[in-house]
Amino acid sequence: KQWYQRRVAITAGGLGKSTLINSLFLSSIYEDEKYPVAGTPNKTVKVQNSTVYLVEGGVSLKLTLVDTPGFGDAINNTKCWKPILEYIDSKYEEYLNAEGHVNRSTVVDNRVHCCLYFISPGHGLKPLDIEFMKQLHEKVNIVPVIGKADTLTPEECVEFKANVMKEIEFHDIKIYQFPIDEFDEEEEAQDLQAQLPFAVVGSNTMLDINGKKLRGRMYPWGIAEVENPDHCDFIFLRNLLIRTHMQDLKDVTNNVLYENFRCNKLAAVTSVSLDSKLASSNRNPLAQFEIKKKKVPTATLR
Repeated sequence: KQWYQRRVAITAGGLGKSTLINSLFLSSIYEDEKYPVAGTPNKTVKVQNSTVYLVEGGVSLKLTLVDTPGFGDAINNTKCWKPILEYIDSKYEEYLNAEGHVNRSTVVDNRVHCCLYFISPGHGLKPLDIEFMKQLHEKVNIVPVIGKADTLTPEECVEFKANVMKEIEFHDIKIYQFPIDEFDEEEEAQDLQAQLPFAVVGSNTMLDINGKKLRGRMYPWGIAEVENPDHCDFIFLRNLLIRTHMQDLKDVTNNVLYENFRCNKLAAVTSVSLDSKLASSNRNPLAQFEIKKKKVPTATLR
């Protein structure tokens, strides 16, 4: 049985990330973290992998989630994105090395195809948000997500989305662009792009409302339904990841982001080789002859 592989990075903590991921894939991928009473959580940025197997519309999907616990939690967050950047580059490096083998049909694609970057509800992007996305936007498809969107009123959510997108455009940050092809209408793609950043709510609780089972959060003033597009963008995000755009995420990774990495890597190798040849050509002929003579083994006459 063939499994189609996808790898998604999830960044920023404390924003309902674990609950949302469990809701997206209807499984307990992340358990609630518990710390000792006298202990403190680990603030070091780590990279952890979790794999979930899904079947959507008859298609078997192997999804690897790359979590980054500790991101942004330290007092000094200078270059806290470095472990994430190194991880993405290492997967590109693995793929580049595998392409050099004689049998390339067995190459396993472990590259990161999408990064869900969680943004804290507020007035706009933090300096860390801007710097992180600028560091990674040429390495991976970034999809900005507003966590715990149920803490915002509908009016506040619309205003916050607009502020975030203005800042993204102002800082020239490249986020994932929904494609327009012969099967998609331009208006539909524009509508999806206008939803960014996705404002999402996660819940692992099933509520019984008038005999109807639904996933959501209950408050004294009402209910926030996770799968209701009038309440949040959960459905849009889930469809993007595992239904409508999962192949495009992979294509952009392979044809654009990976190719840029590959060209830069090979260009650097070529540059070093040319520098070496130039240095050799600058030697005087006698010095070059002496070097070559040392490399040639001498025959012993008997």
